[in-house]
Amino acid sequence: MSLLRIGIIIGSVTLLLACTSPSVLITTTPTPQISASATPIVATPTAVATATLVPSATATATETPPATATETVTATATAVTAQYFFPVQHAEVNYGKFHHDYPATDIFCAEGSEFVAVTDGVIDYISFKDIWDPKTNDPNYRGGLSVAIIGSDGVRYYGSHLQAIAPDLQVGMAVTAGQLLGLTGKSGDARFTAAHLHFGISHPTTPEDWQVRRGEISPYPYLQAWRKGEMRAPVLP
Repeated sequence: MSLLRIGIIIGSVTLLLACTSPSVLITTTPTPQISASATPIVATPTAVATATLVPSATATATETPPATATETVTATATAVTAQYFFPVQHAEVNYGKFHHDYPATDIFCAEGSEFVAVTDGVIDYISFKDIWDPKTNDPNYRGGLSVAIIGSDGVRYYGSHLQAIAPDLQVGMAVTAGQLLGLTGKSGDARFTAAHLHFGISHPTTPEDWQVRRGEISPYPYLQAWRKGEMRAPVLP
């Protein structure tokens, strides 16, 4: 075989290889580039959409506090505290924890001291005349001149042994805390003792029910509180 023929054969083989190699590169290279690009494009919108749900949940949670705050304000507004005064005003007083044979307090003070309503209420009872007689010693008249009110708290407050009743005072009349009811003295069975105000706290009752009206609980702890300006309401059994 001549050298010319061999050269022609080698050239043909080289040309064939040169034509087939680029075909392999063009076919394989574009495939991974398209596949890799498609995956991030699909994943990115999904992540963003999920993130946008967070503000919605936060907004729902913030709706609860305003409702709770409104309920608290309403409850506070409905709470009302009664006002209380010590029953003897503008005078030096002396009284103790205990009273003889039933709950009450004798508040010793100068004759003519001011006896006032301890709280808002309505006049329940007035004794305008001192008809107590030591010979009969009727317990219904031992208090002499006296006044009782039913407080707005539902409690009955009774003061007796008065020297005088406040002008124009009548049963059924509304009175306010601190209003003058009478002047302290020695009427009833106090005529043989030092001047004082007999002060009793009880359930509401009839004027003739002297056993209840004279006192059911000790006024002492409440008197102590009222002198300090503490608004403490009596608690009845």
